[in-house]
Amino acid sequence: MNTDREAQPRANENENENENAMAKAKAPADSHAPAPMSVFERYLTLWVFLCILIGIGLGQALPEVFQTVAAMEVARVNLPVGILIWVMIVPMLVKVDFGALGQVRQHVRGIGVTLFVNWLVKPFSMAFLGWLFIRQWFAPMLPADQLDSYIAGLILLAAAPCTAMVFVWSRLTGGDPLFTLSQVALNDTIMIFAFAPLVGLLLGISAIAVPWDTLVTSVGLYIVIPVIGAQLWRKRLLARGPDAFEAAMTKIGPWSIGALLATLVLLFAFQGEALLRQPLVIALLAVPILIQVFFNSALAYWLNRRLGEKHSVACPSALIGASNFFELAVAAAISLFGLNSGAALATVVGVLIEVPVMLLVVRVVNQTRGWYENQPAGALNGRA
Repeated sequence: MNTDREAQPRANENENENENAMAKAKAPADSHAPAPMSVFERYLTLWVFLCILIGIGLGQALPEVFQTVAAMEVARVNLPVGILIWVMIVPMLVKVDFGALGQVRQHVRGIGVTLFVNWLVKPFSMAFLGWLFIRQWFAPMLPADQLDSYIAGLILLAAAPCTAMVFVWSRLTGGDPLFTLSQVALNDTIMIFAFAPLVGLLLGISAIAVPWDTLVTSVGLYIVIPVIGAQLWRKRLLARGPDAFEAAMTKIGPWSIGALLATLVLLFAFQGEALLRQPLVIALLAVPILIQVFFNSALAYWLNRRLGEKHSVACPSALIGASNFFELAVAAAISLFGLNSGAALATVVGVLIEVPVMLLVVRVVNQTRGWYENQPAGALNGRA
């Protein structure tokens, strides 16, 4: 009898332990508590602002050094910047699992909204906003010889869907991680083939000369080669096991932001003189970028709701429509128009406002979850 009495508490303890283990196992899928951003991610705007000051200061103090750096080119590709851009892009692409394309069919409506906003709405709306604000309303306040270059930079920014930071935004909204991964993999696959034609089309519509040879070279250098190299590296890391892969990702993660910040120092070292003459330029360039972020995120969020998709799918779908693969945009702008061009500056403005604006969008979609899940009559039910 004593043995039975002693066994009963132990059985209850084992049962409770099993229940706790099951609850912990379910927690990641059900929890909407945001995972913390890294220091680099959270303070990206501050780092960019410091790079502006450092770059301008160094450019004014050491003009000969930066002229030497600018002269280090092969086939119109600046070698120091090209190396930095590879260091920026490759670690992000290592995270992308193209095997996730098999998950696309599980959320056809959400993927459909993502593709519609990313490839049919966002680039064309930005081209329109660039024409409206830069060539029409703000033209008297901007350098006349840089108007086309500014518009080109905005187009490059909008034509490159977000690859890395969308994982952060999705995590902060409790987004479905498999959906986030599948939409990134699909966007990156499309980008390999569609980026150059889309940019060429929009530049042509905007009456901006299209340097096709440089554009195609940029796609090869900053999309095709990095994707292939990153996937080979990914395969090699995964062969060592998931723990080794995660350890490597943790180690190389800061490389991207570090290389981006170094590139920005170079950019502002060349842009410094123009910015000191017209400091209003950055604020004016930010206006169309801000409008397209809010417009595209709201459109994607609303369309997902109308189609009955889950909130955990609508969030990453809306956020990828609002954010940009600014590393690629910066690289393409430098290759096409040069380090000291208005296009390069326009893409850098996108980097400057990315984090605070996207955190605002994250806050909105988190706070409107109740409204979202109160589906309107007649909407398809995607919560089953």
